[in-house]
Amino acid sequence: MVITPTQEEMPVVMPFTSARRKAWLRIIILAVLLSAMAGCGNSTIVGKWRMSGGSNATVWEFLQNGSLLIGNVRGRYRFGDQDRIKIETPFATTVYQIEISGDRMVLREPGGSKLEFTRLKETQR
Repeated sequence: MVITPTQEEMPVVMPFTSARRKAWLRIIILAVLLSAMAGCGNSTIVGKWRMSGGSNATVWEFLQNGSLLIGNVRGRYRFGDQDRIKIETPFATTVYQIEISGDRMVLREPGGSKLEFTRLKETQR
């Protein structure tokens, strides 16, 4: 024997189903937005940074799309959790602890050594 809902029960079931779908849709939209925001990373890094060591020191350029140029070497960067950044080049992949304060940036390696940078202004090369 098959039980079918009566006409009186349908309005009660339909709003519940519609509300459930709306809730799932909101969760999916929120998850997509959070993923997109996480993928953007820290936009304060975008630009050119000169390593400490004088005006002839290597310049690192971080682009908005996750690309990186270290001198003439191309690479990629991606932010992780707990203020970490992963930098991949054809020669090595390294994860650093990153600190940015104004125009200063420090990348610390797991072993404790650090790389210090100063942001270049648009007119500096």
